[in-house]
Amino acid sequence: MGEGSTIGVSSLRWTNWKTLLETGKNRFSGLLLSDFRSHLFVKGGNSMWHRAWAAVQNVFFVTEWAPDVTTETLRADAVAGLTVGVMLIPQGMAYAVIAGMPPIYGLYAGLVPLLAYPLFGSSRHLALGPVAIDMLIVGAGVGALAQTGTDRYIALAILLTAMVGLMQVVMGAMQLGFVANLLSRPVIAGLTSAAALIISASQLGNLLGIEVGRSQYVHVLLLETIQNIGDAHLLTLGIAAACVALLVGLSRWAPPVPEALVVVVGGTLASWFFGFDQHGVAVIGAIPDGLPTPELWTVNVSDLNSLLPTAVTLALVQFMNSVSLGRVFATRHGYTVDANRELIGVGAGNFLGSLFQSIPASGSFSRSAVNDQAGAESPLANVVAATVIGLTLLFLTPLFYYLPVPVLAAIIVVAGIGLIDVKELRALFRTRRRDGSIALFTASAILFIGLQEGILLGIGASVVAVLFRISRPNVAELGHVPGTRLFRDMDRFEQAVRLKDIMVLRVDAAFSFANAEYFKDFILEKSEQEGRDVEVVVVDGSSINDLDSTAIEALTSVVESLEEENIELHLTGLIGPVREVVRRSGLHALLGESRFHLDPHEAVVRVLERWDAADDGDRVERYFAATEPEKKESTPAAS
Repeated sequence: MGEGSTIGVSSLRWTNWKTLLETGKNRFSGLLLSDFRSHLFVKGGNSMWHRAWAAVQNVFFVTEWAPDVTTETLRADAVAGLTVGVMLIPQGMAYAVIAGMPPIYGLYAGLVPLLAYPLFGSSRHLALGPVAIDMLIVGAGVGALAQTGTDRYIALAILLTAMVGLMQVVMGAMQLGFVANLLSRPVIAGLTSAAALIISASQLGNLLGIEVGRSQYVHVLLLETIQNIGDAHLLTLGIAAACVALLVGLSRWAPPVPEALVVVVGGTLASWFFGFDQHGVAVIGAIPDGLPTPELWTVNVSDLNSLLPTAVTLALVQFMNSVSLGRVFATRHGYTVDANRELIGVGAGNFLGSLFQSIPASGSFSRSAVNDQAGAESPLANVVAATVIGLTLLFLTPLFYYLPVPVLAAIIVVAGIGLIDVKELRALFRTRRRDGSIALFTASAILFIGLQEGILLGIGASVVAVLFRISRPNVAELGHVPGTRLFRDMDRFEQAVRLKDIMVLRVDAAFSFANAEYFKDFILEKSEQEGRDVEVVVVDGSSINDLDSTAIEALTSVVESLEEENIELHLTGLIGPVREVVRRSGLHALLGESRFHLDPHEAVVRVLERWDAADDGDRVERYFAATEPEKKESTPAAS
């Protein structure tokens, strides 16, 4: 009897959560529907219960993944969360130093944000917490308003966290996830490369045991370091060098080992045993123990205005990185990530976290990769990691008293150098040199002008590059491919042949005010410089997806200019919306129905038939002799 009872309890304990949730939901909704059916049903057959449940699902994404939780996924999330939590302890403390904050605030950022994100976020593998680039932006923005380490500095950093979170939540609620596209791939690559150098240079003072002021300019940090190099503390330098070597060695030859934790534990024990603090090595010192207490922000309009540019920059950078990471893991595991839900998830974590003294938190590439490798199955891994941080705050903070500052500096430098992605820069130059140039321009602007200014200049350069491409669209001259009715780009297909007295062009862009004059000049110059008599210009408009009033005006001008040279303009392949614009603008009436055709082949045939009728020629017959429709399948499809 006792054995049977034991088995029954065990079975109940490990029952699939999905079954329990579905059973509870069905029973509860069935009770409501049976007792209050006349009150709950509304027009259309949808009950108030279903509408309420739909509203909850729209706000809380936890309802999407919670039913899939099983005992197996719980075990996997527990292992992954424990691994990430252990990794987050040293990283959080180190990254807080980059922001100019006491190390304890890095642990605070690993608590509430990690508990809030699973309720709203859509990624099942994203690991939240402090991120080096985010902390660099915080340090640059807040450092311009207050002295590092002061109460005002800490208060402004926490207020900035609340502003970033609120912006992200509002953007997500308004479905503005597309705004992050302003941070193009080249801008992100330039930001990452520049941030790696700034982060590493910012720790030179801690590595050498000398006084170096805070600055976001690498050349300033290097100059101050050189000026004070004579005061370098050799023991501090030795500890830092040993830690860097250990971090690099463990990551290369023993990847499963949490190298940052090993360095922190080993450095702390060595410092306690040998008394590093008594030999001139800086240590962390006393750290407040216990969980962070809820506090409201100190807000005034002046501070809000001063922090606004930094908040906008950080909100976009965090969102871009988090969505990019989320999509990587979503693709790998076969699910989708909602950009707007990511905004709400990360934003809610920051906003709620700021009430508990958290600094900005977002998706970490290194910890997310570890989370995935450790077998995480759902966002519950973040909850487990937050539990590890909470236990650390409750019981382990006194152990960090002897943690040497150069140990944290070594962790930061190795993490910073790891951000440099030479392969990404090479890929940008190889794919499109213009993108590689934008990345280098962004990095240079950040290094020598400023972080926020450099990001804005990089965005500006990307926008200018897009406008330039729009204003200089590809206009290809097409030739007839013998044996077919097709016309292809003469620069790409050697077999394409020009037609006598007829020039066929194709515009590969929307036709708007940005490129109207360019297109007009191209047609006129091409007609004049062709070196042959051109009587008809046929424009294949199948690639034109839009026309605005400026483009219509330019086309009208082209028609008038060509007619002065006795050259006809014909348009082919216009899609429905473009044809409507042409009709409403009066251009259709100006040209006449005979100037509009389905494709270049039809236009050429109609023109040749008219010429043959005028002089009793055989142009159409000769054209068809070179056109064999049955061979169309063998013609290259690309143009």
